[in-house]
Amino acid sequence: MISRETMFAESLQRVRRMAREQGNCIREEQVREEFSELDLTDSQLQMVFEYLEKHGVGMGEPENPEAYLTEEERNYLQMYLEALPVYSESERLAWVTGAAAGDRDAAQRLTEACLREVADIARLYTGQGVLLEDLIGEGNAALYAGVEMLGKGQKDFGGEELFRIEGKLAGYIMDAMEELIRDNADQERIDRTIEEKVNQVADRARELAEELRRKVTPEELVQETGMSPKLIQDAMRMSGYKIEDIEYAEDRL
Repeated sequence: MISRETMFAESLQRVRRMAREQGNCIREEQVREEFSELDLTDSQLQMVFEYLEKHGVGMGEPENPEAYLTEEERNYLQMYLEALPVYSESERLAWVTGAAAGDRDAAQRLTEACLREVADIARLYTGQGVLLEDLIGEGNAALYAGVEMLGKGQKDFGGEELFRIEGKLAGYIMDAMEELIRDNADQERIDRTIEEKVNQVADRARELAEELRRKVTPEELVQETGMSPKLIQDAMRMSGYKIEDIEYAEDRL
């Protein structure tokens, strides 16, 4: 049986995805409908609304897609878009048809024609800890892979009507950017954990060194502070053996 916490997390993920597909905005009734099975209170729903707004999702009206861009990112985006060619809808449709039939030249043209859409989608994911340039790079890689799948007639595109294929490609691009953001958040949590460990050991080493008026050994830290040998060893290794108040053995063990 799916837990309430899991249902909430899945609903929140669907709401954020829905908002991205709608130009980074969502209506209040859409949110209420998505969470209807959880019977959230008004205060709990308000927390959901505040969470979405904090992450750049407009309620009812789309947020400015460039609101979270730095000046450097705005300049990069402008130069990037200026370097990309512009194609007509009829050209794009012809290339979609050709790419689906296995035409390599059409596939290349279709990829080029969709690069602007990658940049537009990337703007919707800014402000979440990943640089715009990295979002575009990840989106472009997903676009190339998606067009390759289209040309090979893989099942994800099999039987799709032509006008839906570009939407399918956009879905792959969004998936790739969301995965990049999740991976970045996971790495940030790991980095914070490392920093906390190093700081904890460094603080205790400094306190003990002040008492003894000299650097301390890892063994002394274990004996005098009660910290585990593994915590101390991990912190030393994670710091690159550069905690100032610890006297390291030549073999660093």
